[in-house]
Amino acid sequence: MLDFRVYIPTKLLFGAGAIKRLHEEGFPGKKALVVTSAGKSVIKYGILDKLMEELKLAGIESVIFNKILSNPILTHVHEGAEIARKEGCDFVIGLGGGSSIDAAKAIAISATNGGNYWDYMQEGSGKSKEVTEKPLKIVAITTTAGTGTEVNPWTVTTNRELNEKICFGTDDTYPAVAVVDPELMVSVPPAFTAYQGFDALFHSTECYISKAASPYSEMLNLEAIKAIGTNLGQAVHNGSDIHARYFVALGNTLSGMSDSISSGISAHSIAHSIGGLHPETPHGAALIMICEAYYQFYVEKHACDEKMIQMAKAMGKADAEKPQDFVDMLARLKKDCGVDGLKLSDYGVTPEEFDSIAYHARKDSGGLYDYDPCTFTDEDAVEVLKKSYR
Repeated sequence: MLDFRVYIPTKLLFGAGAIKRLHEEGFPGKKALVVTSAGKSVIKYGILDKLMEELKLAGIESVIFNKILSNPILTHVHEGAEIARKEGCDFVIGLGGGSSIDAAKAIAISATNGGNYWDYMQEGSGKSKEVTEKPLKIVAITTTAGTGTEVNPWTVTTNRELNEKICFGTDDTYPAVAVVDPELMVSVPPAFTAYQGFDALFHSTECYISKAASPYSEMLNLEAIKAIGTNLGQAVHNGSDIHARYFVALGNTLSGMSDSISSGISAHSIAHSIGGLHPETPHGAALIMICEAYYQFYVEKHACDEKMIQMAKAMGKADAEKPQDFVDMLARLKKDCGVDGLKLSDYGVTPEEFDSIAYHARKDSGGLYDYDPCTFTDEDAVEVLKKSYR
């Protein structure tokens, strides 16, 4: 019998065309800093225009900050915060993938608290400085199904000078309003649909086998694993399939909720460390490349056999009866999505870096190791990297 805490205060608008209802819900301020990526997709596919129309209908002023990279960096957090202060913005809107929403959260903190945002980090070289002022309110409009950040408080930022990639958040960085509209996701290319979908899947699988799991989070996780595991292949191969996009997006949002009340484990620490050393590595790709060796470790340790079987069943193997079935289903889904050929070496990772990756994984995101279903050492991390390396 486990005690658990549930606090997910985000108002969620979910479904095809949901963005068109945003102006009716009310915004948490009068002038928005719209935080979006340096890419052109939100413009090319008319997504920014849709948001601008909603702001116009609600009588909201806005300023656009469109420099966010696929891994948000510290300098852009400071720059965005300075613009928000200078322009008198009283809330932020993260528009785009998880990177844009994460950056919006970090900017929301930095805009009201000032100083070096990195001082607030509680791991790595952070100084665990207290966030004393309420962050700006946040609206999250996701155009991808990957991180679940639209319904949780977490934000991941990279400090390139230190090669650190660290997660942070408070109860005040839950978005006030989130929009999850599968119609905004149909333009995501196949490879990135796969990267993002696997990221969401691994949020669920990690939280499900985590020591922080509860009956509430387990319920969310199994539904998320089912939704993603049985629909991601179709979303990759036919991006305009709204049915598939809907259920992958649903799985992503459920996994994001679970990430608020459970916890990821060391797989994410390793993937963040890879991204910290090689910032061009998509986070989901890093997780994909290590996943079979990583979960095989728990199979061999018999750390969570029954949960592995339940995850395999959720992914579509109704007759699963052994933990190895889950790893086999991961391999099958990788092949179905065309990402089974990804190689760490393609992103510049070398075997000489394995010790450094393991070191930074624990140094920068060591808290996640506390929730592993059994002891997972730095030596184990190096071994996973060795077995994953191509």
